[in-house]
Amino acid sequence: MKFKADEIASVIQQEIKQYESRIDVRQVGRVLEVGDGIAQVYGLSDVMSGEMVEFSNGVMGLAFNLEENSVGVIILGDYLKIQEGDEVRSTGALLSVPVGEAVLGRVIDPLGNPLDGKGPIQTSETRPVESNAPSISQRQPVREALQTGIKAIDAMTPIGRGQRELIIGDRKTGKTAITIDTIINQKGKGVYCFYVAVGQKESTVAGIIETLRAHGAMEYTTVIVAGASSPAPLQYIAPYAGTAMAEFFTYKGGHTLCVYDDLSKQAVAYRQLSLLMRRPPGREAYPGDVFYCHSRLLERSCKLSDELGGGSLTALPIIETLEGEVSAYIPTNVISITDGQIYLQPDLFFAGQRPAMNVGISVSRVGGSAQIPIMKKVAGGMRLDLAAFRELEAFAKLGTDLDAATQQRLDRGYRLTELLKQGLCKPMHVTDQVLSIYAATRGYLDTVPVTRVQEYESKMLDYIHANEQALWDKITSVGKLDEDIESEIKRVLGAFTESFV
Repeated sequence: MKFKADEIASVIQQEIKQYESRIDVRQVGRVLEVGDGIAQVYGLSDVMSGEMVEFSNGVMGLAFNLEENSVGVIILGDYLKIQEGDEVRSTGALLSVPVGEAVLGRVIDPLGNPLDGKGPIQTSETRPVESNAPSISQRQPVREALQTGIKAIDAMTPIGRGQRELIIGDRKTGKTAITIDTIINQKGKGVYCFYVAVGQKESTVAGIIETLRAHGAMEYTTVIVAGASSPAPLQYIAPYAGTAMAEFFTYKGGHTLCVYDDLSKQAVAYRQLSLLMRRPPGREAYPGDVFYCHSRLLERSCKLSDELGGGSLTALPIIETLEGEVSAYIPTNVISITDGQIYLQPDLFFAGQRPAMNVGISVSRVGGSAQIPIMKKVAGGMRLDLAAFRELEAFAKLGTDLDAATQQRLDRGYRLTELLKQGLCKPMHVTDQVLSIYAATRGYLDTVPVTRVQEYESKMLDYIHANEQALWDKITSVGKLDEDIESEIKRVLGAFTESFV
């Protein structure tokens, strides 16, 4: 076998041309102590706050506390395999998660690792978990409706694209059910949904995923899970990771919905980390910056200006109260950050009123600007009517004789309350909601027994879809209650009510 000298020479020349002198400089430190999901590390003097560090066994950590002689690191993985004296390297990178179309339909942990057994996430794009919220000039007012499909919410506390609407209430009052219905209702509307489960039982999360899959909602939904058994650092970063994944679509002009279920458990995880790091405790032992922890998360939700593509990120944070204590530390913090709240009351829930929304306390600070004109016109006085009905109901329980007008308002209130009851995973189209509410507020239900209100509603909608589909299509396309449409609605409802009674 002969060697060709000119070939060897050309290969060597090529290699010399391509050679680049690179020195990989990384800081290396040592673990001083480790336990409960945190480690104290000595020797990383140039590390940045929020920078990723890598332990010798491959587990990643996040620089959390920068102290004079050491760095407090929160460990994003199994801390039991890390021992005192282990090597720690700085990476020079901030914590990032995979983003893009590849995460849709997947169940992942807050670091982007798959939990659904469908293989790795195939995407080259990543986004930092923490990023600055858009400035005032980069936003625009919220005017476009995000339909939840729930009559009580779309009529009285409407949610707009880019809004932050808090869902607050005691445990087991249907908080998660509202968000799941909202996600199911986004089918075919071009809204990407992100459900972040923080500190939830994994059996509960599995049930939610199955519900979404059964209704075809997993196609446009990503579930980020930091369950009850996950370490506190993962529960703390989960909402930020979910927001980063949603922002990818928002900044491309898309519309996204992010559900944080729930932020009270994230606050507990953050309190645990802060106390272990010896940060000074404040009220209820939470650290002083727990407000900033939630505000920097929720301020990233907005409706972007047209120059930035006009995308939106809508947030539905959930807060669990104890015994209806809305004035506790975390609930008051999050109420002050959000653009309204839906308060769910246990006694309404147990009385069969579902969703168990307390109309008096629940508000939407965006108001009617996030409603279609016809819904605004039809449901305008409904909120006040229901609030007045609650007062009258309490008065009527005293057993006093009521005049005819008061009795009529009471009767209508009972029918309206019955009409607002809605089953699980049965979101309604906004046009169907308008027709139902029009029938209730304009007196068509006054002659119908309370026990048959639900039956009236379903048969009335079936009748319209079967015989008056042209009117339904017209209401959907026009979106306004002009004289022509109103007279048509009156004709149809009058004829149906007569036949029903």
